[in-house]
Amino acid sequence: MAECLQTAAVSVLETAAPREKAARALQVAALWHDGALAFDPHWKGPVPERPARPENPVLVPPAKVPRRRLNSVAGRAALMHAVAHIEFNAIDLAFDLLARFAASAELDGEARPAFISDWLGVGADEARHFVMVAGRLEALDSHYGAMAAHDGLWGAAMATSDDIAARLAIAPLVLEARGLDVTPGMMERLEAAGDSQSAAILQVIYTEEIGHVAAGRRWFGHVCAVRGDDARTRFHTLVRERFPGGLKLPVNAIAREKAGLEAGFYQPLLPPEVTTS
Repeated sequence: MAECLQTAAVSVLETAAPREKAARALQVAALWHDGALAFDPHWKGPVPERPARPENPVLVPPAKVPRRRLNSVAGRAALMHAVAHIEFNAIDLAFDLLARFAASAELDGEARPAFISDWLGVGADEARHFVMVAGRLEALDSHYGAMAAHDGLWGAAMATSDDIAARLAIAPLVLEARGLDVTPGMMERLEAAGDSQSAAILQVIYTEEIGHVAAGRRWFGHVCAVRGDDARTRFHTLVRERFPGGLKLPVNAIAREKAGLEAGFYQPLLPPEVTTS
């Protein structure tokens, strides 16, 4: 008998050790691909409010996360540690989405297995990204957990745990889209500092996360269509309600458009004086 998909997703959330979490995420994705997992329409949970976490990194307010210049090994390690923390949280975001929302009424028929396959693929990508960045940290004489990090990503998850549309609006279409905005600049700075190996890892992440944002846009549109909502209007409402910090510069309009986020979809959420580039 096939293992329950939702139980398997929760098992990722309940794994605290970083590399073990990544390995379990990859295993769950492979089990689904091989037909060894099955969606259970009667599954009732529970889904943990917070995923299991290792003792380190210590979580602090965002302003207290260390920032250093990239002209030193320590500075480049600090940047890659921040990226590792994002990818570690992104694993849990993907599997929390599946555990909470795979049974959503908007996913009837063929939509449900397609949704599950898409987000298991995203979760597997995030796990691979974490492993790559963690390995690069070790090459820089550091490791994930060596520095402080912040809990902002999971705060956004908790603010959207009640509604699939809200989660899709904020996680892929705000948070991951922000990664598309800032990663090219990070790659340029790393290259200028002579760290082409770290820049190459970020290039892989950047390329694959265009697909993640595209998946978010596609499924957000699907949910809105089933509910009879205009996707653009609903996105604007949800961001204003659930993400009070709003959108920020820089905006990578080219990458966003590749992911299906046309300028009119997000531009009204930018400060009035801002234009995209």
